[in-house]
Amino acid sequence: MAGTLYIVATPIGNLEDITHRALRVLSEVDLIACEDTRHTRSLLSRYGIKTRTISYHEHNERARAAQLSAVLESGRTVALVSDAGTPLISDPGFRLVRAAHERGIPVVSIPGPTALVAAVVASGLPVDQFFFGGFLPPRSSARRARLEQLRMIPATLVFYEAPHRLARTLKDAYAMLGERDAVVVRELTKIHEEVARGHLSDLARRFASRASARGEIVLLIGGALAGDEPMLANATPSLAERVRALESQGLDAKAALKQAARELGLRRSEAYRRLVAERSTRHRDS
Repeated sequence: MAGTLYIVATPIGNLEDITHRALRVLSEVDLIACEDTRHTRSLLSRYGIKTRTISYHEHNERARAAQLSAVLESGRTVALVSDAGTPLISDPGFRLVRAAHERGIPVVSIPGPTALVAAVVASGLPVDQFFFGGFLPPRSSARRARLEQLRMIPATLVFYEAPHRLARTLKDAYAMLGERDAVVVRELTKIHEEVARGHLSDLARRFASRASARGEIVLLIGGALAGDEPMLANATPSLAERVRALESQGLDAKAALKQAARELGLRRSEAYRRLVAERSTRHRDS
């Protein structure tokens, strides 16, 4: 019989935030696949767990998924962990889990901490519904294009962000979404845990210095309200409108699309599909 793949959530900071079940599984499995074996070994040592570990990260994920699938098919058990929190949430693991399902290998989730849920419940923003967007693109043009796509979602927006990009992301969010309530949650469960609330413009000023934004960060932004639609609709021209404007300046259709795609941080093929969709929607509505 095939073994079992366990997806085990581990602490996001405070090592006490781990379940009895997670500790039992980690001590009983044949192998633990982890992003950084040294990092995970600190947790295992804290609880006297001596299970063998193997690296599984974004750079070796494809090869390791095949290797670990073979281990599971041989009847042995494997636990998948990330450096912090619940595996697969903006972390490697998808290929292994999919491979296990394709081979009929049982997959069992051992629930526990995840930074996005901990931040959502501490934010004070409406969380009857929320949208998790992972990490926003690192380049400002692509980041603004992504925010423009999300601006009309009537739910709290949740993102992970790197400290060195937080200030620029807050500035871009204010430019694209307008003034909204927002929360920066950083260093959850650690000594310097902080929940900073305010308007986007306030937080952009507060975290303008890199030194003020350290550690693991979750950014939450209030969702679109019905009354915001007219303002937001005028905040950024659609791709079709931008193409028309460039054409009126003398560019041909191909050059105008290329320029507009570059401004919005889109691939040319993606921009073309979006342009066709916008024009199709406008034709149906007219």
